[in-house]
Amino acid sequence: MASFKPTKIQIYPKLGEKVTEDTLYWKNYKPAVQIKEFGAVTKIDFSPLPPHNYAVTASTRIHVYGPHSQEPIRSFTRFRDTAYGGSFRGDGKLLVAGSEEGLLRLFDISGRVALRQFTGHSKAVHTTSFLSDGFRVMSGSDDLSCRVWDVASAVELSSFTEHTDYIRAAAPSKLNPDLFFTGSYDHTVKVFDVRSGSSVMTMQHGHPVECVLLYPSEALLVSTGGRYVKIWDLLKGGEQLVSLKNHHKTVTCACLSSTGNKLLTGSLDRHVKVYNSSYKVVHNFDCAASILSLAIAPDDEVVAVGMTNGVLSVRHRKHKEEKETITGRRRRGPAYRVFVKGKNFVPKQDDFLVSKPVKLHLQKYDKQLKSFEVSKALDTALQTWTRTHKPEVTVAVIMELNRRGTLKNALAGRNEESLTKILSFLLKHITDPRFSRPLLTVGDLVLDLYQQVIPQSPVVERLMQRLLDLLGREAELQQELLQVLGILDTLFASLTLRKEVTTLAAPPVAQGSQLQAA
Repeated sequence: MASFKPTKIQIYPKLGEKVTEDTLYWKNYKPAVQIKEFGAVTKIDFSPLPPHNYAVTASTRIHVYGPHSQEPIRSFTRFRDTAYGGSFRGDGKLLVAGSEEGLLRLFDISGRVALRQFTGHSKAVHTTSFLSDGFRVMSGSDDLSCRVWDVASAVELSSFTEHTDYIRAAAPSKLNPDLFFTGSYDHTVKVFDVRSGSSVMTMQHGHPVECVLLYPSEALLVSTGGRYVKIWDLLKGGEQLVSLKNHHKTVTCACLSSTGNKLLTGSLDRHVKVYNSSYKVVHNFDCAASILSLAIAPDDEVVAVGMTNGVLSVRHRKHKEEKETITGRRRRGPAYRVFVKGKNFVPKQDDFLVSKPVKLHLQKYDKQLKSFEVSKALDTALQTWTRTHKPEVTVAVIMELNRRGTLKNALAGRNEESLTKILSFLLKHITDPRFSRPLLTVGDLVLDLYQQVIPQSPVVERLMQRLLDLLGREAELQQELLQVLGILDTLFASLTLRKEVTTLAAPPVAQGSQLQAA
């Protein structure tokens, strides 16, 4: 009897992501360094000037880290309750922060005691920022007001009460020191002018606004809230340019890189997405918990992410020197000749050869196929990790069962749970050209076997209806593609005939030569 042959897994061409300069640039970061904070990290802000230290606001304190330090180089703990919105001034020497108690505090980076304390808000102050002149501070609060303060005298200069819900986001204009932008849970983004004392522009985001961000040219504004990231054209009076919906949960934060002004967004779905200039996702950073804050250093050397579990995730860019060092370390291992020694040895004529049997290691589904346990083999191939990450293995087992003529037996006698797995796999992969032929056979067999009992299970009936709708749409699409193919064939045929006619046509005879011939 011939030895058992393992199931042959076909290697299909994988349509991977298109490798561009953007994808290569954003993949060039080291694995994240995890720093544990004392509470949820609600705000991260980088100093605009070298060495680009960054302030991390978490719980009742603000920590200032160096670009490569894992321990804080400065801590501000003069808060009785939760601190919010720690932001640097343009020169990186002053830091302002709000708090749950409704106070703003101004700190000198080289000291520990608050230089100024601004009182006036009646509820928590969640967002603070310096105006571009550096002598005034703006704040947004849960008391529905945003206010402007004088740094030197700690006096309130102006107050705006046009929002009707909590104000959780703000961004000052760097070109005009009298303009700043605010986002509120009343679903609006407003532009305030300090000189006029009122808002000069309002944009409807449609969801509670978590973050607002200005492009350096200040012609475009980004607002995030709900699952949406929206881009507004300020030169056209706040007209919406783009609405992005790439996240699965609320988008809580956004920032811009210095290289090409690439947009980065963070969400409660634990993903940081990087967009190119045409707002297509070019890279994705995965995190361990929901993301509350995100910032990138002005030189793109550090990406810092704050999460709900109190962990600060910091990624540093790789450099050529480090790559060469790693490559040099890898080359210190055994030489290649050590592993191939004796591999190409040719025995002499009088040598006696002792053959060593090669032990065949079988996968679990192959062992079950060898024991003719066809249902168990199909169950093994339909396990969650296999059908999600290696669908070609599942399809190979199905093809092997079909070749043996036992596919119908493997599909028969199943309960609602196992039948749901099969139908879900069909829904995901039946329109894939690589798998469509064997999976259509599976669909036919499932329909023949369970046609009478499908109405007894609402879940199976719903999945079967989705499968039928999907196949109907796919058939319509194939029909349209065939029509397009027929049109293209007709066009190509007509072009070919014209070329042949042009080539075979005789050149016209000159009138003078005709007269001479006559």
